[in-house]
Amino acid sequence: MSQLLILAAAEGEAENPLIPPIPELVIGLLAFVIVFGFLAWKLLPNINKVLEQRREAIEGGIEKAEAAQTEAQSVLEQYKAQLAEARHEAARLRQEAQEQGATLIAEMRAEGQRQREEIIAAGHSQLDADRKAAASALRQDVGQLATELAGKLVGESLEDHARQSRTIDRFLDDLEEKAEATR
Repeated sequence: MSQLLILAAAEGEAENPLIPPIPELVIGLLAFVIVFGFLAWKLLPNINKVLEQRREAIEGGIEKAEAAQTEAQSVLEQYKAQLAEARHEAARLRQEAQEQGATLIAEMRAEGQRQREEIIAAGHSQLDADRKAAASALRQDVGQLATELAGKLVGESLEDHARQSRTIDRFLDDLEEKAEATR
């Protein structure tokens, strides 16, 4: 640029409106340096201070976000662990309930079988008692009928009780032996 000025002055031409006169250029340059120096001296520390605060805030925010993310991850892991433990506990309780149910069913079946056996035994006992009672009543009735029939056949009364009893017993014993022999 200075060469340009020198050329322009050497040629002696008319002044170019695009090129300012040198004293104005020097004064403008000097004013620019003073204003720039003042701004750098006064404003630059404040700008740097604000920029540093913003940088620290951003870094602090990032650190806080990382800390929060780390904490959230640990809480998530704790919840997952608790959930897995709860599922395990539920499975264990379900298994225990199934085992208790199976045990209870087995006990109820055994109790039902025992009660059935008792009822069958009581029924057999009752049948034996009823059969003996029926046999005894039948023996007496048959004996009495046989005595009456024998008395009518013979034509005399067979009222002697001892003889009647022996005759009836002998007759029924013979019938029982014949019945057993045919089986």
